[in-house]
Amino acid sequence: MLLQSFLIALSAPVLSAYRFNPLEHSAGIAPYFTPHDPPLQSSPPQGCNVTRAAYLVRHAAIYANDFDYETYLEPLVKKLQNTSQNWSSTKSLRFLSNWTAPISDEHIEKLTRVGLQEAQSLGATLHKKYAHLKTPEKVWSSTAERTVKSAQSFIAGFTKNHTNLVNLTQVEEDKKAGADSLTPYKGCSAFSSSYGSDQSSAFGKVYTKPIIARLNAEARSFNFTQDDITAMFELCGYETVIRGSSPFCSLNLFSPDEWLGFEYANDLMYFHNTGYGRPLSASLGMPWINASVAALDNDTSSQELFVSFTHRELPPTVITALGLYNNSAYTGANNVNDTMPEDRINYNRAWKSSEILPFLTNIAVEKMSCESYGFDEGDYYRILNNAGPQPLVGCRDGPGGSCSKEQFHEFVKGRDELFGDYNKACGGSDLSGSLSIYKV
Repeated sequence: MLLQSFLIALSAPVLSAYRFNPLEHSAGIAPYFTPHDPPLQSSPPQGCNVTRAAYLVRHAAIYANDFDYETYLEPLVKKLQNTSQNWSSTKSLRFLSNWTAPISDEHIEKLTRVGLQEAQSLGATLHKKYAHLKTPEKVWSSTAERTVKSAQSFIAGFTKNHTNLVNLTQVEEDKKAGADSLTPYKGCSAFSSSYGSDQSSAFGKVYTKPIIARLNAEARSFNFTQDDITAMFELCGYETVIRGSSPFCSLNLFSPDEWLGFEYANDLMYFHNTGYGRPLSASLGMPWINASVAALDNDTSSQELFVSFTHRELPPTVITALGLYNNSAYTGANNVNDTMPEDRINYNRAWKSSEILPFLTNIAVEKMSCESYGFDEGDYYRILNNAGPQPLVGCRDGPGGSCSKEQFHEFVKGRDELFGDYNKACGGSDLSGSLSIYKV
């Protein structure tokens, strides 16, 4: 009887505590968060200490990228400015009576104040997390303003504004550099930023159809289109990282089911553009993996923490090269494309862009020294995605799903044999096929 009463009392708050957060389903526009999927602890496993770590970080939050602004946001804003629709007579759209756009041409690709603060916060967090490691002599970034300023803010947070302690090394975003850059896709002739748009648009027609019908019934003078709906979803994330909140995030405007549609449309785009939908993706991610592992294993290097800032294209390729977030990882079949249909949502998919590449997304390779019960004493490695441990498929024989040194090196070697030929994957060009920026 007591047990039954306890279970009844416990169930109510647990069931009522969950609240759907649109910002955790906003794909590449999501503010930084840790998904905790799987829910492994981010601190090192019992008996383990991190001895070295390498981080790849996407730049912090921006006002908008040029494609989103020119394709979706600006057209919607102009349409809103020229409409005769009386928004005060509507329900879910009443806020448009007084709403003003948070973005203009001058803001495109620039970091927001929230972005600068979050980059600084990441620096402070990693300083605390790795207080026992040496302050890095260098931090790297590609040369775009948003990546450089993200790195500068990170350094300020890491050093408590003693920025002279760390040198920022800028790596040119040069096509001729090939894989020897933090933007290897720029030198790859086989890569195209438009891949995935057809698949995303196809599903976009599916999930926006009922939304368009609903909103057009509510605001009969406006004539909502698929692009308008996309812009409204995007404004939730962009306006939030500019102003701190957005009426476009209201669940009275878009339901959780509709948000999952927006997220899936973006998942399709990134899946085919920088994920498993193209074999090329893993070949773009392998140079950073190889360079990072070599840096962690180089005991002659005085640097123990390696942090590099890049754009949104690179982290998903690293995820793909490592075999993480793979929908078909346990099936034994090579039909991963079938797991991402274009006419319906695969709700049980592993590939979720909101978890893989929010603003300031970061992938880490940690090298640990372990003396843990039930495991051999020695070095182990683990992968973190936004502070959440991601055990490697077929390489998790250590504490907390980590991977022993011998197995990890075999795992990386096997992935390199599959995807390590950058020039072949990129169409036979004769550019550098490896990343050398961490070499001493």
